[in-house]
Amino acid sequence: VYIHFAVTNQSMRFTMKILLHPLTVILFIAGTVFAGDYVRPPPRKTLHFPWDPKPSSQPQQVHISLAGDKHMRVTWITNDGSSPSIVEYGTSPRKYSAISQGESTKYSYVLYSSGKIHHTVIGPLQDNTTYFYRCGGEGLEFQLKTPPSKFPVTFAVAGDLGQTGWTKSTLDHIDQCKYDVHLLPGDLSYADCFQHRWDSFGQLVQPLASSRPWMVTQGNHEKERILFLEDGFVSYNSRWKMPFAESGSTSNLYYSFDVAGVHIIMLGSYAPYDEHSDQYSWLKADLLKVDRKRTPWLVVLFHVPWYNSNRAHQGEGDDMMASMEPLLYAAGADLVFTGHVHAYERTKRVYNGKSDPCGAVHITIGDGGNREGLAHRYKQPPPEWSVFREASFGHGELKMVNSTHAFWSWHRNDDNESVRSDQVWITSLIGSGCNTRGYSKKGSLASLGGGLGTGFLLILAGYLSLQAFHKRKNSYFALFLETVCAVVLAWVMGQRYMQTSKIMPAGVVAGISVVMTGFYLYKIASGGNHFPSKAE
Repeated sequence: VYIHFAVTNQSMRFTMKILLHPLTVILFIAGTVFAGDYVRPPPRKTLHFPWDPKPSSQPQQVHISLAGDKHMRVTWITNDGSSPSIVEYGTSPRKYSAISQGESTKYSYVLYSSGKIHHTVIGPLQDNTTYFYRCGGEGLEFQLKTPPSKFPVTFAVAGDLGQTGWTKSTLDHIDQCKYDVHLLPGDLSYADCFQHRWDSFGQLVQPLASSRPWMVTQGNHEKERILFLEDGFVSYNSRWKMPFAESGSTSNLYYSFDVAGVHIIMLGSYAPYDEHSDQYSWLKADLLKVDRKRTPWLVVLFHVPWYNSNRAHQGEGDDMMASMEPLLYAAGADLVFTGHVHAYERTKRVYNGKSDPCGAVHITIGDGGNREGLAHRYKQPPPEWSVFREASFGHGELKMVNSTHAFWSWHRNDDNESVRSDQVWITSLIGSGCNTRGYSKKGSLASLGGGLGTGFLLILAGYLSLQAFHKRKNSYFALFLETVCAVVLAWVMGQRYMQTSKIMPAGVVAGISVVMTGFYLYKIASGGNHFPSKAE
């Protein structure tokens, strides 16, 4: 059975033809007819693109991404190495009022050599405006729409896409929703070292990715490392350049950006993330810059889930979670999107492995349509923090209505219709009574004040304890009492003033305690435990 797909975008049109096994068709029909007893169809086969010869200078695989405030990066590939990296653009068709010059790169991978990959930043652009643009001075005209600067703003979310019939179904359903930015938490093309699959993936997503910014992070299928031959992420970094430099990062594997009133952080599950890593230091610095009055929503994406009740990929995110979850909790992250597990799952607000009203809602959405199929096996019974889970292909839509409320919906695509299967209203942690200042400048000042207050009370407690017991000549008992006071007061002051809830800055407290203990040991050694009386 042959099925034809037609994809259109402005003046561009191409068709794809895939072959489906008859058994696949029978199972698909059965899954559609018996909707009451929903049967999930097997994964569709990988799409194969017939070669469509194009002039060597014609732009191909066009996609756009945000590139700092009011700027957009346009990326495309040509087979002509002399083609210029220019983009002409304007607000009217075929009338270009501006032109930008960019840069280009290319890469080799084993026996494969890429075309010329162009990256050109255009702007400044007006918010919520349609622009028409042309790449390289010739070829098709494309159009894009910039995101709004204020609420409401809508995100399409889908991970683990690949290049199958289910991928095409997911993209078609996303195309039907009115969204401003596409968020993709890793596993794009499933090229897996076969570099031409990167080219076919770029062709597949071009109709959508050329009209709305696609913001992506890496997954395990982007690594493509070959021992002694190829470094990791060469193809991904060359083709999908994200605004890492614009956000102060030194790596394309992690970065951040703002859309309307939302600060979005893209982390790297496959970049070092321990407390001594560059990514960890960058994340702390980035969270320090977040102004929750200007961006009341904090959203985070990475590939490997931290909360996962599916039997697939159990425990793979535990180390990253142990390192970085406290940072996100202290900053008051609202939502975390991940992929990797080929299924859908939504949690309650969680932290440290259990429900917590001040934690983030975690959503696994690695069900975009990849060729590896779905992860059907779940742990039973489900954990108390798991709200909804299903092994079906689909996509999500996140609409930030205002600074306090957002509407999330997940749309199952298995039945060739975008069926809304899970939905929930989410309230921002702003104004909830939870800490959302943990790594703000204001929070830092509070920490400094708390530390000074703690030190003062420790000195006072130590002085009073020595006064109370100097007549008994029991300096060791006084030192013990001072230590107890130090621990209790440090905890209270850390909770009250340092605004870090469960992750009190132990370094500050420990430092003060060490200094004070040393001071009292010195007093004891020098006979300072004895205070002269009036008679003396």
